[in-house]
Amino acid sequence: MRYRIGLVALLAVVAWGLPYGLNLYAMHVADVALVFAVLAIGLGLAMGVAGQVNLAQVAFFGVGSYAVAILTTHYGYGFWPAALLSLVATVVIGLLVGTPALRVQSHYLGIVTLGLAVAFTNWVTNAALAGGASGISGIPVPPLGGVDLSSDYLYWYVEVVVFAAALAFGLFVVRTPLGRRMRAMRDDSLAAGAVGAEVPMLRMAAFGLASVYGGLAGVLYAGLIRYVSPDTFSMTNMFLLLAMVIIGGRQSLVGCVVGALALSLLREALSDASTYAQLGYGVVVVLAVVFAPTGLAGLPARLRSGWRKRRGEGASAAVLGPFRPFPAAPQASAPVGPGPLLEVQQISKRFRGLWALREVSLSVGAGEIRGIVGPNGSGKTTLFNVISGLYRPSGGTVRLGGAPVGGRRPYQLSHAGLARTFQNLRLFNNLTVRENVLVAADRSRTRGIWRYAVWQVGVVRRDRALRARADAMLDQFGLSAFADALPRSLPYGIQRRVEIARAMVSGPRLLLLDEPAAGLNGEEVRQLGEIVRSIRDSGVTVVIIEHNMGLVMSLCERITVLASGEVIAEGGPAEVAATPRVIEAYLGDSAMSKDVPPVIATEVAQ
Repeated sequence: MRYRIGLVALLAVVAWGLPYGLNLYAMHVADVALVFAVLAIGLGLAMGVAGQVNLAQVAFFGVGSYAVAILTTHYGYGFWPAALLSLVATVVIGLLVGTPALRVQSHYLGIVTLGLAVAFTNWVTNAALAGGASGISGIPVPPLGGVDLSSDYLYWYVEVVVFAAALAFGLFVVRTPLGRRMRAMRDDSLAAGAVGAEVPMLRMAAFGLASVYGGLAGVLYAGLIRYVSPDTFSMTNMFLLLAMVIIGGRQSLVGCVVGALALSLLREALSDASTYAQLGYGVVVVLAVVFAPTGLAGLPARLRSGWRKRRGEGASAAVLGPFRPFPAAPQASAPVGPGPLLEVQQISKRFRGLWALREVSLSVGAGEIRGIVGPNGSGKTTLFNVISGLYRPSGGTVRLGGAPVGGRRPYQLSHAGLARTFQNLRLFNNLTVRENVLVAADRSRTRGIWRYAVWQVGVVRRDRALRARADAMLDQFGLSAFADALPRSLPYGIQRRVEIARAMVSGPRLLLLDEPAAGLNGEEVRQLGEIVRSIRDSGVTVVIIEHNMGLVMSLCERITVLASGEVIAEGGPAEVAATPRVIEAYLGDSAMSKDVPPVIATEVAQ
C-alpha cells in the first residue's frame, strides 16, 4: 500500500512539473496524448473489463466534440453548458449503440459498432450542420476565472485533473461490485447470469460508461484544439485507439493509459513515415494478441507467476481445509413441506427435429434431495437448463414455490432463490476464488448504478459487507487458503468445491447440482456427500444429476429416471433399482432376458 501511495505521489509531481520542461510543440503533443488516454479508459471499460467489442468509441469521441462545436458556434451556448449537454447527448448515443449488444456478441457486435462509427463519420463529412469536410472552427476558449486556457501549458493542468478523476473513478468501478459483475460477464456471460448478474443491463452499462469517457475526451479535445473536422474521428484513429488498448493491456485501465500515452508519442515521432507506422502498429497488435494477450500491463503478473512456480510457491502449496457443516434449520427434522417447492409439468424441449425432452413431469418437496439419473443423452442437463432459464421450453410449465417461472431469465431465477452448478465447470477463470464468490454474493440490481456517481461511500460499505460474507463462506468450505488464487491454477476437486460455495453464497432455496462428483476421487466423493447433506439440513432443497449411482442411492430420498427425454421411473432408491425399464435402459435388452438373475437390479445401483 505504501508503495502504491508513493508511486501515485511521484506521478502527480511529474505530471504537475512536466510543462516546465517542454517546448510549445511538445506540450501540445502531451495535451493530445492525455485526451487519448481518457478515451482509452472508456474503451478499456467496455471491451477489456466488460468484454463488449466496441468499435464505436471514436464515434462517442466525435459526438462529444461536435456537440460542443455546434452548440457554441451555431446556437450561442457557453462552453461549459455546451459541454454538459454534449455529455448527455453522448450517453444517449452510447445507450443506442449498446442496444445491439442485447442480441449479438463477439465479432458480430464488432461489425455492428464499426458500422455505426462509419455512419457517424459519413454524416459529419456530408452534413451542413457539422460543417461538412471542412469541419467547424471558432470554438470559444473554455472560461475558468482569470485563467487563460488558450495556453496549452495551462490547459494541461485542467486535463490532468480531469484525467486523474476519470482514472480514479474507472478503477473504483472495476474493483467494486459493478466491475466484478462486468468481469464475470466477460469471462462467462452464461455463468454470470446464472449467479444473478443482470447481463443485459450490464452490457448497456458498459456502453454507457464508455460513452461518458468518449464524450469527456471529446469535450477536452474541443476545448484544446477549438476546431473539429471528420479526419480526427476517422477509422484510422479508431484502429489506433484499439492498438493502444490491446498493446497496453485491455483488462487493465492503467495498461490502457500506458498504451495510449506510448502510442500517441510514438505516432508523433513517426509522423514523417506514417505509412510504415500504420503497418508497424498492425504488426505489434498481432504480436501482442498472440504472445502477450494481457498486454504490457500483464507482463509483471506473468513474470511473478513464473517466479513463484519456479520457487514452488502459490496455490499448489496451500492446503484445503475441512468443511464446516451449515447450521441445521428448524424444519430439518421434517424436511418435506406441505407443498412442492419445484413443480415441472409436461415439459418438452425440441431442438429442430430432435426432442430432447418429452412431457417430463416431476414434483420436488421442500427440504428434499431429489436424484435425476439416466443414460448419457437422456435429457438430464437439458431439464436443468429449462428449469434454470437457460432454455425456453417448447411446452409445459415450471413452478418455483408455487409461482410460474417459465420464460424468466437466469438472473431473475437466481434472485428468486434458484442456484446451480454446471456439468462442465463454469468458473470465472480471470477472477480470483474470492471474487467468484463475491459475484454470486451480490444481490443488488444494476439499476442502482447511480450510487457509483453520487454515493461512493455507500458502495464501499456494501462491498465490505459482501467481502465479509464471501470470506465466511470460503472458510465454511475450507477454501480460505485459496481465496486469492485463480481457479484455473487449482486442482479439479477444489474447483468443484469452489463452484458449490459460489452457488450457496447467494442463499438459495433450491440448488441444482449437475454431476458434481464427476472427476472426483473416492475421498472427495465422500466429502461431497457430507456437503450435500449439510446443505439439505440447512433448509435448502437439492436436485442432483449424477452418474455415481452409489452416491445417488445413499443421498436421495426419491429418484427420477430419464431415458430418451422421458421419465421412465420414479420412486425410492430400492424401488427404482428394481424397475425393469430402468434395468433395460442401463443394461440393454439382454437385461430383460429370463437368464438374467434378479440381482441385476442391485448392480444398477452400484
